[in-house]
Amino acid sequence: MEQDYFKKGKLEETAKALEEQIEKEPGNPVPYINYGNLLSAVHEHEKALVFFEKALELDSEAGAALYSTGIAFYQLERFEEAREFFLKAMEKGVNEGDVHFMLGMCFVQKEEQIRALPHFLRASEMNENDIESLFQYGLCLAQLEQVKQAKNVFLTVTEKDPGHADAFYNLGVACVYFNELDAANHAFSKALSIQPDHYLAANGKKNVENKMQ
Repeated sequence: MEQDYFKKGKLEETAKALEEQIEKEPGNPVPYINYGNLLSAVHEHEKALVFFEKALELDSEAGAALYSTGIAFYQLERFEEAREFFLKAMEKGVNEGDVHFMLGMCFVQKEEQIRALPHFLRASEMNENDIESLFQYGLCLAQLEQVKQAKNVFLTVTEKDPGHADAFYNLGVACVYFNELDAANHAFSKALSIQPDHYLAANGKKNVENKMQ
């Protein structure tokens, strides 16, 4: 019931339904997890942590509570703690692409791209439609100066998602690196056609056109 309310955006009704469920089943960790997720959804991450903590008191093996705790800590920019909880969630059997993606993002926030790489790759392997993980994988490769591999990844992202302006921009940057100016100009133009206010793409296009003159 509470999930139906949540989908419709009826947050107050959802909260009330969950409070009733908690009252009826105080020993069940699930409504605590759901209530915490509801609070996280409205950016009340500190309050959400209280509910996840209660869920984990009731069931220390609750992978969903561990994962949601990680999300709350990430949103609070407490990246070390977030990473710790994502790893704990994996230990308890939560081995989905989302966990790998979030672990990768924790490493990126700490500027540890080399440690983020395998997590973004794994996430993209687990779900071929996970464009964002693939894109982040490409960014990490580029930041580690593995430009040829990064370029191929950005090409794949643009094929899978022709509306990904940032992928076209980064593809353009990679093309500039290899002095492929026509291809770079085309990529920057594509980025701007998707997102006309893409400042970096506009700057890249201007610089390339100056070089081509």
